[in-house]
Amino acid sequence: MYNYRDAFAQRMAMAGLKPHHRIALGVSGGPDSMALCVLTAHWKTSTVSAACDGSGFIDGLLAIIVDHGLRPESKEEAAIVCHRVSNMGIRCEIAHCDWSDGRPKQGHLQEAARDMRYGIFIDTCIQNQMSVLLIAHHANDQAELFILRLSRNSGVLGLAGMAFASQLFPTFPLYYGESYSNPGILLVRPLLEFSKDDLYKICKGDNQKWVEDPTNQSTYFARNRIRIALSDTTSAAFKSELQAVISACRRTRAYVDNICQHLINQVVTIMNHGYAVIDLKVLDPSKREDICLSKFLASILQFISQRQRPVRGSASRLLLEYVRTFPCKTSFTAAGCYLCAAPGTKGSKVLVCCSMESALPSKIESLSQNSGEALKHCNPHEMKQIIMEGKLYSDRQISDTSNVYFLDASSSDSVLAEARKLKLLSDSTYRIICEIRMAETQRFRSQYEEPGSEVKCDGKTVNLSSGEPFHPGQSCYFMNRFLVTWRSSEKRCAHPGCSVCLGGYDMVANLRHMIDADWLFLAKLSKCQDSDKLERPKVPVGRVAQQASGRTTLSSDYVRISAQQALLSLKSIPVAARRGLPVLVGQQGLLLSIPCIGFKHCPCLMVSAEFKPRVPLGGGHTSFI
Repeated sequence: MYNYRDAFAQRMAMAGLKPHHRIALGVSGGPDSMALCVLTAHWKTSTVSAACDGSGFIDGLLAIIVDHGLRPESKEEAAIVCHRVSNMGIRCEIAHCDWSDGRPKQGHLQEAARDMRYGIFIDTCIQNQMSVLLIAHHANDQAELFILRLSRNSGVLGLAGMAFASQLFPTFPLYYGESYSNPGILLVRPLLEFSKDDLYKICKGDNQKWVEDPTNQSTYFARNRIRIALSDTTSAAFKSELQAVISACRRTRAYVDNICQHLINQVVTIMNHGYAVIDLKVLDPSKREDICLSKFLASILQFISQRQRPVRGSASRLLLEYVRTFPCKTSFTAAGCYLCAAPGTKGSKVLVCCSMESALPSKIESLSQNSGEALKHCNPHEMKQIIMEGKLYSDRQISDTSNVYFLDASSSDSVLAEARKLKLLSDSTYRIICEIRMAETQRFRSQYEEPGSEVKCDGKTVNLSSGEPFHPGQSCYFMNRFLVTWRSSEKRCAHPGCSVCLGGYDMVANLRHMIDADWLFLAKLSKCQDSDKLERPKVPVGRVAQQASGRTTLSSDYVRISAQQALLSLKSIPVAARRGLPVLVGQQGLLLSIPCIGFKHCPCLMVSAEFKPRVPLGGGHTSFI
């Protein structure tokens, strides 16, 4: 047990974690998560400063048990697991899944259960002020994922498997005092170097019992089939060589991540109005390795669009060709983003803007200012310090690039071929891997692939209709990109017919993105002496642009000056970037506010918009060794 405990402590130190940190554990009750509980409990209590809370449990440690409710005996099993973990001195919470739309279909069961489970993990961590979540994935899980991704023809970055440490971000930012923050949850997998046999030995060494999930034996699921196939291969050499290739892939991914972070710091400027500027001259794309440049560009596009899907295949190749054409003279649309030359740079810089023509995240999600009330004692800066220490360790590990392989490998076949050439794989191990992969590839193609099918993107297509009502006193996320806040105000302007003041707290409005008619309307408004006679801009409803009827009732002088000032601000924003800005409109189509440029219909209208994407640049994707 000493060797296991020592190895575990080293892995925790690699992640920047210390025993005093508040940590949650994802626990299923199987041998993997029970071993995780054993090791974590010992690690937490091995220091002089270790303490228990008022109930006798280890302070700052929480086990989260998710009852998916997909088997009749799951509720009873959860209670048994809770009892066993509690006896280790670990406080437990059982969460029961609510399948409001019915039980997931068999083909999507594991994916749906995983999404539900991680959503519960995030919510429970937030409610209990836990900034770190440990998951019990181990070396055998990595091997299964490697074969699975080989069968899907993943590149070296996908074959690297699960990251040792990454970030999870809640759907909504959290409210701390007077501001919102979205620090996320640090997800750490400290058992990736442990085999399944190691975990059995740890449980037995601590006299712990575990439960076995019968669904893990079903050959309906791909991972189960691969697990059974790998278990039939008992050769120690095979297992060692397979793990060596996975480790090499992980070193390559860590190297690529490091290069990408350096490029982001050197050549990218993120603008407050929701777009990025890439300096092509400094980037010098022609001298960058394809794999590094592709990952760098994908990170920027994912951040700007908040569409967290990889950029693959022909889209990735065309994107590389586009940025390597210097100077930039054309435009390009990919992965929810519109790219074009930055004005006044003669093509030496490229704008990356959110494209309104693509499928994007759901348009508007309301927030509650009380959502973070329970977090008043939580320190969002603690996790930043943990991540910084973890990355410092990672950077030291990849300072030597002599053992970074597969940088030129463009497919899973080329990764295997190079691994064989480097003698990481023997002929027999290579043959067994190819056989297991081929069997799974054929089954995957026969069941799931359809000629001409397209990969669907995350989120729903943006709906330009009115959407969810927005009221004073509310905050919301607009397309996962802008945090929009409408503060209540008791003030009333001097204009007797002001619709904002007449509506007061009961006023209802909607958010949409900016359209060409908005800035044309502002231009007319800035020159109009009698705004009562000015017609409103055409506002899209669904896919049809309709003319809003009626006349506006505006305080002429104030609105005209506000429009003039907004136009001055608008001039500094490239046309391509304007279309992603949030606009507040009344129920009858009246343009109430464009908060990013300071326009508002009434001085009492307190609306602000801050570019605060749900997932930060590089967040959730950057991995450690």
